[in-house]
Amino acid sequence: MIIICPHCGPREISEYTYVGDATLVRPDHNDVDMEKWVNYVFMRKNPRGSHTEHWQHTAGCRAFLRVERDTVTHEITDVVLEGPWRMKDCLLYTSPSPRDRG
Repeated sequence: MIIICPHCGPREISEYTYVGDATLVRPDHNDVDMEKWVNYVFMRKNPRGSHTEHWQHTAGCRAFLRVERDTVTHEITDVVLEGPWRMKDCLLYTSPSPRDRG
């Protein structure tokens, strides 16, 4: 599986670390409802199809990425920088258009 890092370009999956499910919403820090915290920490869905995940490019630029991936085919449809790595004036890798790939 190849993930296209916006900074480094296409890289093998072995350069990345799966960080977690990007669809989860963390309860408020002051929320004392134990059921909300148990669901957030321990309960996970096993989605089939399109799913959004957090990954880190640990063997490269160390950026955190939000990756949209099909869990059946492993096709990656979108990669977005997360956190402080989302810089406005940063030169990012752009993949060739389908016409240029031949």
